[in-house]
Amino acid sequence: MESAIAKAGALIEAMEYIRGFAGRIVVVKLGGSILDDASLQKKLLTDIAFMATVGMRPVIVHGGGKAITRAMSEAGIEPVWVQGRRYTDERVLTIAEHTLVNKINTPICEMLAELGCEPMGLHSLSSCVLFAELIRLAGEDGRKLDVGFVGKVTNVNGQLLKKLCADGTIPVIASVAKDKAGGKLNVNADSAAGMVASGVGAEKLVMVSDTHGIRRDIDDPDSWVSSLNEQQIKEMIDDGIITDAMFPKVEACLTALDAGVKKAHIIDGRIAHSLLLEIYTDKGIGTQIVRD
Repeated sequence: MESAIAKAGALIEAMEYIRGFAGRIVVVKLGGSILDDASLQKKLLTDIAFMATVGMRPVIVHGGGKAITRAMSEAGIEPVWVQGRRYTDERVLTIAEHTLVNKINTPICEMLAELGCEPMGLHSLSSCVLFAELIRLAGEDGRKLDVGFVGKVTNVNGQLLKKLCADGTIPVIASVAKDKAGGKLNVNADSAAGMVASGVGAEKLVMVSDTHGIRRDIDDPDSWVSSLNEQQIKEMIDDGIITDAMFPKVEACLTALDAGVKKAHIIDGRIAHSLLLEIYTDKGIGTQIVRD
C-alpha cells in the first residue's frame, strides 16, 4: 500500500510540471555512455517517449565521439587531436558521418518508433538542419591551426524543427552540419544542442552525459551543486573549476540561456529515470543553470 501511495504522490507532484510544459519544446542532448549501452539508451528513450506522451515536444541532439574513434581504429586510422579537436580529413569525415547516421541516429529512431513515437532522423544524408562555418584554431604563435572539416554551428533551421514538433514528430539530430557551399562539417554535439535550443526557443535544454551535474571541487562528489546562475557559472570558469569536457556543455547551456531558454540542466544519464526526475520533480537530480 505504501508503495502505491508513493507512486500516486509522485504523479501528483508531476502534474503541475506536466501542465506547465505541455506543448513546450525541450532539447535533449545525448552523449557519454548512453550512446554505447543499448540498455541505458532504451531506458532514457522511454523517458523521452513519456515526455512526448504527456504533451512535451522533445528534440534530440546526439554526438558519438567514442563510436567514431572505434570506427577509425577498425579502419586502421589513428586519431589526431589539435587542441582537443579531432583532426577531420575527408576519410575521417566519411567515417564520422557513417557512424553518426547509421550506427547511432538510425537505431535511436528505430527504438523510439518501437516505443510508439514518430521520430525523424535529421542529418547530412537526409534533411540537414545544422549549418556551420569552417573553424581555425589559434596557435600559440598567433597562427591559425588547421583542423580539417570541423565547423562551428552558426544557424539552425528552427522553422522546420518547430513544425515537426507541432506535428508530434520527435526530431533526432546528428552532429554533422552543412556549410554555405553544401559541404559537410563535423561539429561539436554539445555546441550544436545549445544552438538548437536557441533556434527553436526551447523551454529547456538538458545535457545528458556521464557526470552528475557540476561540482565545486571536481574530486569531491559531495561538492555537487543543485542550482547555479549565469554569473556563478562564469566565476567558476574564471576560477578554473569548469574545464575540459565540462566546458563545452556549460558553454552550450549559456548559449541557450542568452537566447531566452529559461533553464538548462546537466544530468547523469546512467541514473534510472534521471531525465524525468530532473524535469518533473521539485528537487531534480542534476545541476540546473538559470538566467541571472
